Amino acid sequence: FCVLGGGTFGTCMALLLARKGHEVDILVRKQEVADAINQQRRNPLHLSEFEFPPGVRATTDPAVAFRDAAYMCHAVPVQFSRAALTDVMPFITRDMPVLSLSKGIEQGSLSLMCDLLGSVLGEEHPTAFLSGPAFAREIASELATAVVIASHTPGLAAEFGEILSSESFRCYYTQDVIGVEVGGAVKNVIAIAAGMCEGLGLGTNAMAALVTRGCSETRRLALALGASAVTVGGLSGVGDTFGTCFGPLSRNRQVGVRLGKGETLREILASSNEVAEGVATSLSVVELIKRNDRSYRLDLKFPILFGVAEILQGTRTPREGLLALMTMPLRIED
Repeated sequence: FCVLGGGTFGTCMALLLARKGHEVDILVRKQEVADAINQQRRNPLHLSEFEFPPGVRATTDPAVAFRDAAYMCHAVPVQFSRAALTDVMPFITRDMPVLSLSKGIEQGSLSLMCDLLGSVLGEEHPTAFLSGPAFAREIASELATAVVIASHTPGLAAEFGEILSSESFRCYYTQDVIGVEVGGAVKNVIAIAAGMCEGLGLGTNAMAALVTRGCSETRRLALALGASAVTVGGLSGVGDTFGTCFGPLSRNRQVGVRLGKGETLREILASSNEVAEGVATSLSVVELIKRNDRSYRLDLKFPILFGVAEILQGTRTPREGLLALMTMPLRIED
């Protein structure tokens, strides 16, 4: 296996694969990180308390990372994925299966990862997409986790499921790539909103209502893009949203908490060395909705997603966003 990216989830995936007996090469950007992994058997920047099994190596040289690889795991944040994939394109063989672990929407192109991989590697390249409530630290700690893998390539999702599954990591599979991708992207935006709920001190009633209505907005967008409502109600939709909104490990939720307490987005981003995908995704998801839904007053159809974007852009405060939600025209629950 070649794991592209040495961040939190790339590290976690390398641990998971190596514990199952697979040889893993992690392709990282910095030589000092590669040296630490190879010599000290730990990633000095991410999940450093976990020791790598003997089958894990790290390198900055793509020729070395891909030399013996039969599969690739893509673990680079969405906004940096196109450049990272383009750099390693010469080393990815035409039939090498690629498993994407990234969640979000690329700014500018408004591409989901399935679109991005297709445009870089070719539409016929064998690709699969993993999503669900899967915090890297809990997976690394071998706490029970269930995810879903989606692929249009016949048998590929099940193949990756067999490779990854263990007593503590269970994989389901589906052909609904769009549903899995939309759920994995939008849940980060809902998590920012949930964090703002906490930061404002609004209580359990407000949090439960917001997350539930956020899932409704996710469903509307997914259906507009051709996905199945069943997928949105599964691990990659409702499951991942619940985990991200209610769990203490979510970076996106923490961004929301700090916004709710009065910090500016600039201050929050400057103080963090990890990527909160929901910030970039929030602005892109609004543009994606506008491109695919011609309904009148989209801000009433997707009030949470539009509201988070306005708050991140600085045109509305979290408290004003709450007031706008609570004073919307009354409607039938859908």
